[in-house]
Amino acid sequence: MKTSAAHGAPRDHYFVPQPSLYPVILSGGMFLLALGFIQSINGFLLGRWVMLGGFAVILYVLFGWFGKVIGESQSGAYRDWEDRSFRYGMIWFIATEVMFFAAFFGALFYVRIISVPVLGGMAETHGTSLWPDFSGTWPTSGPKGTPFTPMGAWGIPALNTALLLSSGATVTWAHWALLRGRRTQLNLGLAATILLGATFLGFQAWEYHHAYSELGLTMGAGVYGATFFMLTGFHGFHVTLGTVMLLVILLRCLSGHFTAERHFAFEGVAWYWHFVDVVWLILFVFVYWL
Repeated sequence: MKTSAAHGAPRDHYFVPQPSLYPVILSGGMFLLALGFIQSINGFLLGRWVMLGGFAVILYVLFGWFGKVIGESQSGAYRDWEDRSFRYGMIWFIATEVMFFAAFFGALFYVRIISVPVLGGMAETHGTSLWPDFSGTWPTSGPKGTPFTPMGAWGIPALNTALLLSSGATVTWAHWALLRGRRTQLNLGLAATILLGATFLGFQAWEYHHAYSELGLTMGAGVYGATFFMLTGFHGFHVTLGTVMLLVILLRCLSGHFTAERHFAFEGVAWYWHFVDVVWLILFVFVYWL
């Protein structure tokens, strides 16, 4: 029979939290966010304020709900059963993220390897062509797309690759320090990882400005522009989320949370960060380099 450290009472079942209104409030915030977005794209001036209100509600829920979970964890409510459950949940979450990026990489593969060459070779295979002047080479904005200069691999993208690879090393250093009880190195490793992630995002913003202002590479630059910004933009969004999560973990470490035996929150965020690193390496090769 298990015993709850929080109350000293026997517990032989999975921890069940008290009923909460957070799921209902979160649903309302997501509804407001979606409603405001729909209003904005249809020209309603109130839409942006509705979106802002929905975003504020979501932030409120995130701080309150996650804070409650942290409190439960620190009180000793979570044991081996809950730890395994969290691990399975994080594994499945990362698996869904793998499928998410696989879908967009699949779209890039289809466009680049199949559809663009087929459209460019219609005159040879079918004796006619919808667009006689379309060569079907990559990168392309399509038969009637706007001209642009593709993003090179060995400028900011290569620098960002070095930054993310370095951040993978620093978060591993922090994990090693946590396992050995070296709190100073743990905090330094996490701070370095956060700094590297933030620097990556800063360079990506600079890259986007350069693409729009000097290269003519925009979301409207046909299929190349769409796939480029879809893949790099969503990856940047994941880096942003990972950086925020690492910041929360750092604040918890500074507060004395986690031990060498109990630290899944740290470990789950580290898994996520390594996933982000791997996705960037694939993206660098197939979007920037090849």
